[in-house]
Amino acid sequence: MKIAVLDKVHPIIMETLENYNAEIELHYNTPLEDFKTIIHNYDGIILRSRLKLDKALLTLAKDLKFIGRPGAGLENIDVDFCDQNNIQVFRSPEGNMDAVGEHALGMLLSLFNNLNRSVLEVKQGKWLREENRGVELKTKTVGILGYGFMGETFSKKLKGFGVNVIAYDKYKTDFSNENVKEVTLAELFEQTDILSIHTPLTPETIKMVDSDFIERFEKNIYIINTARGKSLVTADLVHQIEEGKVLGACLDVLEYESSSFEFLDSNNIPEPLSYLLASNKAIITPHIAGWTHEAKYKMGKVLVDKIVLNMF
Repeated sequence: MKIAVLDKVHPIIMETLENYNAEIELHYNTPLEDFKTIIHNYDGIILRSRLKLDKALLTLAKDLKFIGRPGAGLENIDVDFCDQNNIQVFRSPEGNMDAVGEHALGMLLSLFNNLNRSVLEVKQGKWLREENRGVELKTKTVGILGYGFMGETFSKKLKGFGVNVIAYDKYKTDFSNENVKEVTLAELFEQTDILSIHTPLTPETIKMVDSDFIERFEKNIYIINTARGKSLVTADLVHQIEEGKVLGACLDVLEYESSSFEFLDSNNIPEPLSYLLASNKAIITPHIAGWTHEAKYKMGKVLVDKIVLNMF
């Protein structure tokens, strides 16, 4: 097989495929227009998010048999076209689910205990105790929206903190266990203190969490988003923080990110994001939930094992 690798991924992927006599070609910097002229040469493509494999591009891939994406999201791949044309699509959310769960928990604990702010204050010579009195996680109800690999793993990470964990998933049922209780959407709105978003990016979830959605919660809530930035309307989040409906937010993803998630234009910061960057009620990280050394290896290993099992 001849395989094009479009993004820098863990070497375990290339090493394993070469052991099966695959011919690997690296296209880390090949422009889209140039790749269009050679895509017909490949049996397989490995990528993260640098290019969008839409119908127009995939139509040119006459011999393509599979696409592999380390990680969870498939929004940059036309999965319907692949299904219709016998192109197998592999992903590896199992590889970074632990890292995502740990990051979400870390951001939440930092927000509740004012860790980011107080560390900076101490470095500036300020020793403020009462001003940094925190909030305990124990007894809170964490509502998980989307109970796939990431949502399930986050529920496991919360075990031991004395919290009540509930989850709603429109497309999954009968998953209650010792870590989580399955609820209806109405029950999620009724009981949640902390909302953690774990949904994929689809036409259904784009701008899903807006003011109308947030106002349906009976309590004032905290929001965590480690999923996809475009699922949460930032301007509406800011409005709800100003109104007191949202008590704080932990955001690892933003609707303003590039399509490849690799950069944010720091010279053109939208007003809602400027507000959050200046607020003590928001913690923002640069799309690094799931971005551990261990996760990079595991995402590659899980992915290449699936490819080998099904394609060789």
